[in-house]
Amino acid sequence: MNQRLRNYCGNNRLVRGSLTARSLIGLCLAVAGLLAGRCANAAETPPATRPGGYQFDRTISREVLENYLSRSITIEGMFNGRGDLDDNIRMLKSIGVKYAGRSLCLWGAENNFLANLERAREQVPKAIAADPELILEACVFETVSPRVERIAVPDWVFTALGQPVEKRNFIYTNIIYPVGQRRAMGNAQVPDASRLETQLWFYYQAASYIDLGFEAIHFGQVEIMNRNDRDNAQWEHLLTLVRAYAAKHARRHMVLCNGHTPSGGLVHDGRLLLDFHAFPLRIKENPDKAQDAILQVGFSDGIYGHSKGGITPSGWKCEHLPYLVELDNWGVSRTPGQASAGGTWVWGYDEITWFAHQSKQYRADWLKYAWDWVRKTDPNGYLQMPGSRTASSPDIHWYYANNPSPAVPNGLGDEEAIRAVWAADSTQPRPSRPTP
Repeated sequence: MNQRLRNYCGNNRLVRGSLTARSLIGLCLAVAGLLAGRCANAAETPPATRPGGYQFDRTISREVLENYLSRSITIEGMFNGRGDLDDNIRMLKSIGVKYAGRSLCLWGAENNFLANLERAREQVPKAIAADPELILEACVFETVSPRVERIAVPDWVFTALGQPVEKRNFIYTNIIYPVGQRRAMGNAQVPDASRLETQLWFYYQAASYIDLGFEAIHFGQVEIMNRNDRDNAQWEHLLTLVRAYAAKHARRHMVLCNGHTPSGGLVHDGRLLLDFHAFPLRIKENPDKAQDAILQVGFSDGIYGHSKGGITPSGWKCEHLPYLVELDNWGVSRTPGQASAGGTWVWGYDEITWFAHQSKQYRADWLKYAWDWVRKTDPNGYLQMPGSRTASSPDIHWYYANNPSPAVPNGLGDEEAIRAVWAADSTQPRPSRPTP
């Protein structure tokens, strides 16, 4: 019996003076059932949404875009075999998620590309049926390996890019940077966004994801792929083609494009090329308190305060484009769990692995702290909640926010913490921002 129930049954004088012990027990059990029912209903009721809703078609207003960003979660690999699909859909609906980031997350997409598309083709409709307003995000990453040469270039991809149709596969060396400029990405290489073959490969991925029902694409570290595209003209060309495809084939006739932008964003002739920006949180460890960490303007290359502005793809102007910040993953240092590993390590871990190692209460408190800090520090920014993400340590290989259950036995149970942050946010006015 919880303390609230003990107080109700033990301190009520009317109950003590007029009821038998048996009837008192019965009343207490009844109240317990009522309270449990209320708690269960509250836990399954998503927080209220902000005014403006989630309606868009062909273009998206700033208000609706920010409504989506304010209910965003990273659910890495949901449609490529990570976690339990049914429980993930349950969690998204229960929490009130409207933007499911990295839900199709194919790092090294050339590995089993067609098989992964077919699996997603079967699974995506289940999530959309659960909430037709939900935006699902797929990824086109800053990496490619020689395995891409096993994939044939479809005729329609050549046609879309104004090229003569050929019967051939993708050419790896024509996607990566030329000799003397190459940059390794693990066992692969970073693509050169200025090259035609890169645009063929990226367009094929993006259009394939749109066909499956994805309405957002994360293009990874966009700024390490434009070394030979300094004015971003080739990025604009590619993204224009992707948006034209979405206008004909996407569920709501558009696709939201984003990427990691340490400089503040991709701009060409005053036009913003991305619909919103994204970046890691850049968490700073606090060496004075074991395992503690904070957020701080000016630490590392954080995006706070310098998201670029201009004319958005939807036509509205802004001084600073809205953006998401996420708990990123990239590996583990040589001194896991220890302070002062240098760089952007958080107690020797990447951001999500550090977070996963903390207690449940600390995680709940820290999400509330991080949400409030971002919103107060820069009203253009939103914390993308952690839902599912690669972790990098011997004891934790994956972070799941799901409540633990037979379906997700290693879930860390952060659903209620996320729901509580969003519920509190629903009662607060949006911070004011300058009007251009």
